[in-house]
Amino acid sequence: MSDTRNADLTFGAVDFIAYVAPRDTAAPVGFADPAGAWKCAGWVTTAGGTFAIADEKKDVQAAGSLEPIRTLMTRSTKTMKAVYQEALNPVVRSLYDNVPLSALNPTSGIVSYNLPDKPADLHYAFVFDTMDGLKRNRFYMPNGMVTERGDEQAQTDDVWPVEMTFTFYKGAALTPAVHRTIDYGGVDVSGFFA
Repeated sequence: MSDTRNADLTFGAVDFIAYVAPRDTAAPVGFADPAGAWKCAGWVTTAGGTFAIADEKKDVQAAGSLEPIRTLMTRSTKTMKAVYQEALNPVVRSLYDNVPLSALNPTSGIVSYNLPDKPADLHYAFVFDTMDGLKRNRFYMPNGMVTERGDEQAQTDDVWPVEMTFTFYKGAALTPAVHRTIDYGGVDVSGFFA
């Protein structure tokens, strides 16, 4: 096997952008900027987004063996966590406060709404884009929702951060919960497939 190491395949995301649309909105084609129903959630901290996969397993034990005879995969939960810096961005407020985006449409520059006493089951489609020069990475999730919210802290020494974690589920017609698209940006990866 030949040495296929290539420093150009490292990825230092210089930007991270999150987009939100109604549940099961079709993914943008290729790496086109999301348009139409897609809304941008604004700036995030320099930490970007943290994508995580948590797999749960169950070992099957049997008499006569000190080790499991089989392992069952029972769940694979996929999440994305980020800290949003635009605390007053209507998309961010809608997601964090768990209210429809339409509730934040001001009539005179001011908006007022109630936070739900019982959490609403609001699901959306998501696109998360990261870029490094010509290289691109895109996650498309047709069905997700906010499942964890960080504490809000209005402060004088920094912007008001809004931390959210999204969990993703299968979409309409059981489309996968997460679809990844990578643009290698012209880096030759043919040696990996020879």
